[in-house]
Amino acid sequence: MNIWIKTNYLIKKIFHNYIWEIPNNDRKVYLTFDDGPTPEITQWTLEQLKKYNAKATFFCIGENITKYPELFKNVIDDGHTIGNHSFNHLKGWQSSTKNYLDNVKLCEAEILNHQFKKTTLFRPPYGKIKLSQSKELRKLGYKIIMWDVLSADYDLKVTREQCLKNVLTNINSGSIIVFHDSVKAFPNLKYTLPKTLAFLREKGFVCEKII
Repeated sequence: MNIWIKTNYLIKKIFHNYIWEIPNNDRKVYLTFDDGPTPEITQWTLEQLKKYNAKATFFCIGENITKYPELFKNVIDDGHTIGNHSFNHLKGWQSSTKNYLDNVKLCEAEILNHQFKKTTLFRPPYGKIKLSQSKELRKLGYKIIMWDVLSADYDLKVTREQCLKNVLTNINSGSIIVFHDSVKAFPNLKYTLPKTLAFLREKGFVCEKII
């Protein structure tokens, strides 16, 4: 498998301006969900989190917020944190810095329209962002949130059992774990998320939102 499930120490060291994990001694971990809000799937995700009194961070696509404002509001009302994931899920490596920033600002405006406060969290779609784009976003006050553990729930070649293994065998206190509340990822997410939440509770981990 070519997917990098556990983020390498060297990568974290080289790209030290990005947040890969949030070290702590309190067994706190950080579940994150990319690409929503998505009808039915995001609501299902919220219900699973509620069962375990778990908080999470949702990196939302601006276009989806526009389409599904009530669903977006449900995420906020349930006490989770919102992050910016660009307006159209742009791949930074294939975009000019200006176009990329403009797209992020479009998403920011959509978030402000519903949340009434700016998020300082940004996750680049595909995890791909140019240094120039990162630099400008950080000037605007954004923190670039990456991850420590990738579930690979979106990969159609990854079985649900492998998806679960990707998560459970790599979690540490402080880990930032990536899931996707998207149509493509849902078959794996539906299997993996409840089992992950049960595992975390059993092992004494606490699911917190990124702030």
